[in-house]
Amino acid sequence: MRFDFLTLFPDICRTFLSESIIGRAEKKGYVEFYYHQIRDYAIDKHKRVDDTPYGGGKGMLMVAEPIAACFESLCNTLKIRPKFIYMSPRGKVLNQEKIKELSKLKNIAILCGRYEGVDQRVIESFVDDEVSIGNYVVTGGELPALVLADSVTRLLPGVLSSEICYEDESHFDGKTIEYPQYTKPAVWRGMAVPEVLLTGHHANIAKWKNDMKEEYK
Repeated sequence: MRFDFLTLFPDICRTFLSESIIGRAEKKGYVEFYYHQIRDYAIDKHKRVDDTPYGGGKGMLMVAEPIAACFESLCNTLKIRPKFIYMSPRGKVLNQEKIKELSKLKNIAILCGRYEGVDQRVIESFVDDEVSIGNYVVTGGELPALVLADSVTRLLPGVLSSEICYEDESHFDGKTIEYPQYTKPAVWRGMAVPEVLLTGHHANIAKWKNDMKEEYK
């Protein structure tokens, strides 16, 4: 799978995705990440990418042309049109079902907004899907884009050691939260691990785990 990030701050994305499991997945060739500086496509000599909104209001908006030119350049390079996602508080809240759907794609481009957002005409002309990571606002689209990319990448074949690493997790079945987990020592500060987990009785342990799952709200 290939991810392309359209952003004003590519190093935020690059730094995060080069580490840990996701970084190793890229090195092994399970996923590719590319970063595109929207400012490179600005049309004025000052490389300006924002302007005041029509109708008034505080803050600035990212202007349409640099974003459009950046995405069109990407499409020309790939010779295909990737699914184009805009990380937006107006979008549908991301969940595991959406992550599983996206993990089946080959190419995803993500637009990371800044300031007060982007010109609506860009969304109407190019964006396939608006996605939110929750009912709150952060300073830019890079962190939400990284959440999406991380969640999708870990479902790709080979990234984790086994499918059970994610199939038994919270939210995977769309209904439940994972059971509590414990590690050594068996007693820590007076609190003991549930006795059933120490028995080695696989059927009883499996029943306990299933019983301890909770339906999320």
